[in-house]
Parts: sequence; C-alpha cells; structure tokens
Amino acid sequence: MISTAVSVAVSTIAQYDWPDDWPELLPFLLSLLNDQTKLNAVHGALRCMALISSDMDDQMVPKLIPVLFPCLHMIVSSPQIYDNFLRSKALSIVYNCISMIGVMSGVYKTETGGLMLPMLQPWMEQFSSILKNPVPSEDPDDWSIRMEVLKCLNQFIQNFPAIVETHFAVIVGPLWQTFVSSLKVYERASIEGAEDSYDGRYDSDGAEKSLESFVIQLFEFLLTVVGSPTFVKVVMSNVKELVYYTIGFLQMTEHQIHTWSLDVNLYVADEDDNTYSCRVSGSLLLAEILICCGMEGVDAVIDSIERRISESQQQKDNGAPGWWILREATLFALASVSEQLLAAKDSAPKVAIMLEQILTDDVATGVHDYPFLYARLFSSVAKFSSIMNNQVTEHFLYGAIKTVGMDVPPPVKVGACRALSQLLPDATSGIIQHHALDLFSSLVDLLKNASEETMHLVLETLLAAVKAGHEISASVEPILSPFMLNMWASHVSDPFISIDALDVLEAIKNSPGCMHPLISRVLPYIGPILSNPQQQPDGLVAGSLDLVTMLMKNAPADVVKAAYQVSFDSVIRIVLQSNDHSEMQNATQCLAALVAGGKQDMLSWSVDPGFTMRSLLDVASRLLDPDLESSGSLFVGSYILQLILHLSSQMAQHIRDLVTALIRRMQSSRIAGLKTSLLLIFARLVHISVPQVEQFIDLLVSIPAEGHQNSFAYVMFEWTRQQGEVQGAYQIKVMTTALALLLLTRHVELGNINVQGHLVKSEAGIITRSRAKTKPDQWTVVPLPAKILALLADALLEIQEQVDADNEDSDWEETQNGNAGDDDNFLYSANATSHNRPTYEYLDAMAKAFNEDLEDDNEDELLCSADPLNEINLLNYLVESLTKFSESDKAIFQHLFQSLTKPQQHAIELVLRQQGI
Repeated sequence: MISTAVSVAVSTIAQYDWPDDWPELLPFLLSLLNDQTKLNAVHGALRCMALISSDMDDQMVPKLIPVLFPCLHMIVSSPQIYDNFLRSKALSIVYNCISMIGVMSGVYKTETGGLMLPMLQPWMEQFSSILKNPVPSEDPDDWSIRMEVLKCLNQFIQNFPAIVETHFAVIVGPLWQTFVSSLKVYERASIEGAEDSYDGRYDSDGAEKSLESFVIQLFEFLLTVVGSPTFVKVVMSNVKELVYYTIGFLQMTEHQIHTWSLDVNLYVADEDDNTYSCRVSGSLLLAEILICCGMEGVDAVIDSIERRISESQQQKDNGAPGWWILREATLFALASVSEQLLAAKDSAPKVAIMLEQILTDDVATGVHDYPFLYARLFSSVAKFSSIMNNQVTEHFLYGAIKTVGMDVPPPVKVGACRALSQLLPDATSGIIQHHALDLFSSLVDLLKNASEETMHLVLETLLAAVKAGHEISASVEPILSPFMLNMWASHVSDPFISIDALDVLEAIKNSPGCMHPLISRVLPYIGPILSNPQQQPDGLVAGSLDLVTMLMKNAPADVVKAAYQVSFDSVIRIVLQSNDHSEMQNATQCLAALVAGGKQDMLSWSVDPGFTMRSLLDVASRLLDPDLESSGSLFVGSYILQLILHLSSQMAQHIRDLVTALIRRMQSSRIAGLKTSLLLIFARLVHISVPQVEQFIDLLVSIPAEGHQNSFAYVMFEWTRQQGEVQGAYQIKVMTTALALLLLTRHVELGNINVQGHLVKSEAGIITRSRAKTKPDQWTVVPLPAKILALLADALLEIQEQVDADNEDSDWEETQNGNAGDDDNFLYSANATSHNRPTYEYLDAMAKAFNEDLEDDNEDELLCSADPLNEINLLNYLVESLTKFSESDKAIFQHLFQSLTKPQQHAIELVLRQQGI
C-alpha cells in the first residue's frame, strides 16, 4: 500500500514538473530499473513508470522510448532474475508507450515507423518466447504476462502493420500454442470447475488476474488479426481449426450455470446486455471471421458446428452428464452468426437441415434436466425461422406458447419468450387466434412475479403478442388494459419498465376496437393526477403526460378532444408553474401533440377560444424565457412548430415578438439540440414567408441581437455552424431548402455578413488539454452567400454518397472522373426514391427516418408528418434552386463558385450539366 501510494505521488508530481523542473527523475528511475540486486526498487520504479507512461503526450514518448525500452527488454528477457509479475509490469509500460506512438503514427507515420523498426525484432522474439510454452493451470502470473504480450501485439498490428508483417511469422506458432492449450486449461478450471480460475481476483496493483480476462484478451487480439487485411491471410489456412476451438470457449462455465440457475435475472441480463465474457468475445470473433473470410469462413463455421454436435452426441451416448453444455455452446455459436449465415444464401439450406436434425434429436430430452439447452433450442429456431420448414417453426411456436404457461425451470420460459417475440410477428393468424387467450393469460401471470430483467423480456413478448393478435386483442382488452395501466403506474419512476409498459399500451390502442375502451379507462385516472401535480409520487406526473401524448398520437379528432377536455388546463398550469424539468418537457410535448391533433378546431373546444390561444402563447413565452434553464425549454421548438403550422392565422400577428423571443432564447441556450430546434423554426418561417422572403429578412435585420449586427446576422452565424449537425429527415429537408430560398433572394444584407468557414489546420501533433487552451481552433471567415452555396453543394455530395451506398453497381470514383453515365444514374436514382431514402448521412436518426418503418420514427417525425414540406424532393429542389441562382446573375455565381472545394464544384457542375447549363 505504501509503495503504491508513493508511486502515485511521484507520478502526479511528474505530470507537472517532469522533465523541465525535475530532470533527474528519469535517470534515477532508470538506475533503479538496472539494479538487479534490489528487486523491491525495481518494483517501485516499474510502478512509477507505469503510472507516468499512461499519461504522457507526444512530446515525451519519442524521447523516452530509446532510453527506456532497453531497460524494459532486459527485465522481460531475464526470467531467471525477475518473476512474471515484474516482467508483466515492464510489458505494461511497453504497451502504454506503443499506444501513444500508435496515436502519433497518424500524423508522424514515417518518424514513428523509424522509431519502432529497430526494436521490433527483439521484442517479437521475446513475445514468441513467452507464448511458445503451453498455458499452465492455476498460474495467474503466467496468464498476466501473456495478456500483456497480447496487448502489445495488438497495438503493433493496429498501428504498424507494414513493419510488423515481416516479423509476424515468428509469432504464429507460439500464438497457436497459447490458444489451443488455453482451451484445455479453461475447460478444466472454468467449465468443469476442477481447478482454480482466479475469477474476481486482482494483483497488488489492482489488475485483474483471472483466466477469463486472459482469454478475453486473447480473443481481442485474434479479432484484430482477423479484421486486418494484412494479417487475415495468416489464419485463412487454418480457419476451420480456429472456429472449432473458439466454439469450445463458448461453453457455459460452472459459475454461470450455478448463478443463472439461482437467479434467472442474471441469465437474462448477461444474454441481453452482451456482458463482458468469453462467450461474447468468442461470438464476436466468429462474426468477424464470417465477415472477413467470405465463403471459407462460412464453410469453417458449418464444418465446426457439425464436428462439435457430433462430439456432444458421443458424450451423450457415453453417458457424460455434461454433454448438453457443448451442445448448447454450439447452438449459441450458430445463433450468434445467424445474420451472416442467412446472408450467405448458398449455405442457408445446409444450415436449416442441420438445425432441424439437432432440434429433432434434442426436443425429446428432459426439459427439467437440461433447461439451458431447451432455452437455446427455442431461441435458435427464432433466429433461423426464415429458412426452416414451416411445420417445424409452427411446432416450436406452439411449444413456446405452451411453455410460458407450464411449470418448467425459469430459463426455459426465458427461451420461450425470446422465441415468441421473434416468431409472433410472422406467425399465421390461425395459430394466434387459437391460442391467444392462453398466451395472454400466461404472460400476465409471468409479469405478476417477474423482476426487473425478466419483466423487460416478458413485456417485449407481450408487445409482440398484442401486435400479432389483431382482432383478438379486443376480447382481452378489458383484462389486459387495467393490468398494464397498474403495472405502468407502479413502475412509472423506472424509465425502462415504464417505457416498455407504455409501448404495450400503445399497441393495445392501435389494435382494432381497442382505442376508445382504452381511452375511457385512462382519462378518468389521469385527470386528477394532472390537476394536483404537487400531491403525486415522483415521476407520476411526467409519466402521465407521456401517456396522454401517446394516446393522441395518430388518434381521431374525438379522442384528441376528449384528451383536451381532461388535460388542457392542467397541462398549461404545469408548464407555467412547475420547476421540474421532466414535467415541463413532457407537458410541452403533450401540448404539441394536442395542437397537432386538434388544429384550428381546438380553439372551439372551450367556451372562450381567445383564452385557449392566450394560454398557448403564455406557454411559449415561459419556455422562451432566456432566464429559464435550457433543459426546461428542450422541446419548445417542436411546440412552436405546431403553432405556426396549425394556428398560422393566429400566430401571424405575433411573428415579430416570436422572433425576438427566439433570438433571446437561442443566445442563452446551453444545449446545442435546443438551439438547433429553434433554428428549424426560423427555417420554417422562411418557407412561410414565400414569396416575400426578402420581407422576412428585413424583419430579422430590424431586430437587434446582442454581440451581432442584427438578428439576421446572428441567426445565419448559428445556422451555418449547426447545419451539418442537424438531425432528422424532416429537419434537414426544411433547413436545407430554406437556405436555398435565402440565397435566391440575393438580398443585399447577405453580402454584409461573414460567417465561419472551415477549420484551419493547426500544427501537427496530439492536441492535449493544455495545448488546446493555449492554441484554440482557428476558423476561416467567408461571406454568407459563399457559405450557403457550399452547404448546398455538401447536400448534393451527401445525396450522391447515399445513392452509391444503396446501389452496389454505382461507382463514385468514376463519377469523380466525369463518367456521365454514372452521373445520370445518380440523378435518376435520387429523384426516383428521394422521399424514401436518407439524403444525408449526418446521423443514424436520419437513416431511421427514411429507411425504417414509420412506427419506429421518433415523435417529432410524427408531429411533422402533416407538413407539406415533407413531400419535397430534396434533390429536385436543390437542382431547381441552383439552376435559378446560376442563371440569375452569372458573375456572382461564378465568383462564389470559385470559393468552393473541388468536390463541391463537381457536385454543382453535375446537376447544372443535367439542366443543359
């Protein structure tokens, strides 16, 4: 403890004083490392260097390596003097230094390569020497030194593949020896429990020394090898054996069997969360093999699966009690690469036949004797149902429905639930209709006794059952809805369970004949909660607002009106009076949904339409208060968007006040997402102002903005900075087309504004915190019209990249070289499908908005679905706008065009050429 504390103290001081104010530190530590007579001093020096080397920058490491590495090599290469613990510590320092050099190699490729090349061979020889002997049992110090070797090799391969390639042959044999022999040790210690695996134990420096952590590091290194185009060929000749041995590591350990049997929640959590384990690491390696090795990888997996199934059958025939463990691991391996195997269409029939044979052999085994095997059978069928015989799939679906209601071990019910959640969406209506009542009853019973992890799984299964039930759901709604409402209310403070419960309630609402009965149950319960928010338990008010918002989503006018009558006044008060940001956020979304669903009719639902409108404006005023914390205003953009879309005539007289409030809120905002959502409002106002866009610009110019010429200058400064970070298909479409409208005005004020251009490359090297403070990022300054034109060109480039990603036959390189045929194909493809495919690749949310089912879209997308701007074909709009702009004033256009990058120029030339310009 004292040694560790002193080492920490020395390394902390060194961060500030070394090397400038403490130049003698390194020579002193090196002298200790070289003194073979004082091993305690060596230990202390290694601890200090390990801590120091983990926090060095690119200035220190190149100076340190030439003098430090010879000392470390001497320690590592002298097992007769230094034990494995000290040698491991020396290697950890090597790893730290190589990691930093690897980071530097991106900038200093030649220099770092030259630094590492002379010392590579002696280190590779040492690595080979350490790995060549079989892995011993119950020797955590040996496991630790091998683990450090693998970490160092990983860095070498990732960062210096060219220079490592010529030396890698010396490692291959010893690496294979370590891999194969470690499985034998792992089987005895972890799977059979016959030896000590040192799980959960650490050395004196806090480093884990278990067998599991060593094997995981081994898989991580193999994952790097397989994923490298340079080194994957090394394993190609032996890929079948690699897969075969990897499957052996996927067997459930004695500890897993014990803990999962006692607590099914741990089983569910470990399976669903991909918990750090050999099973997960091994399955990742198998997936990488299939990705990188093509059909050779597919053949290797199928061949190894067959071999392992045959071995487990032999164990079963010989009466071995643990025969099922290897069988379960083999099915786990098969399921973990189901996506890749299903994509390899030539192998699908063989996989289906093999799996059906396994199922036939194992389904007759005792469910109480082998619960984990049964669970894996169910989930395996679900993974491969698309290629299996319909009768087999339906048999297992029926079996899963029965199983969730039977007295069987919990893991079996877990497997049945997983199968149901995947099989029910594609099941025939006949099976569901015959067994729906039993299934709903069984799932409700499971929920009554479920704990957190299993509750999530059962709710997921219930969601699939409700969606698949269709008309049947109406017959169980009187039982299911009250139960789910009680479950939602009792778990409203748990974000995961409450969201799952809300999803089930939404599925019930969307089932034929269920919406109005559900509404009649919810609203009388919700009304008193929202009317007395201060008297409710934590989370119930915010959750109730979410529930009301869900009920109004895609609901008919009478449902929205009923929700309005129960909740409107209360929701208004919550926004105006609450200081709870979650309540304010959910109330804002609720009001946005009310306006989106009620539209102009909403004003007539109260005795005083003027009071309703004033209430809505009061909400906008509070949410746009610059003194309100940004979190409370988070969804004000969505709310105001609904106001200007659906209550446009009422909002028209308040535009100037609205713009002033938006500017003040933007300038005080501390959340980028809030600022971007307010920029969307300005973009939508640009569209609304057509054909008098110039007048809207004049309005912005007439409104002051602190720190800027006027509000227009401030808005465009923020807009051009944030455009590349905008999320959502609707948002990107509205803001991009609005920029085009602004550019087409050729308003004189555009030329008076300069905005942020591109980042100026700073001096080469790693940007540390101190360097970032003294030398912050520098940006060029460009005229606003040039920046807008560049952003429009970027939009074209993103569309073209997406077309190429969607079309395997397209070739962007040929497009770059002026291939007119590919250019034509790009325009045709984008025009044909622009409404259904992403136009940008900025964020995953963009892709979801265009490529996934509508029901998976986020709420903002649904709220904006009524906006006619959704129907705009972005590519057509950009082509037309750029054509108009280029023809309106060719001199200005050419001047701005010259400021673009070559790719941006080419993108614009492409579309103009299509227009004959």
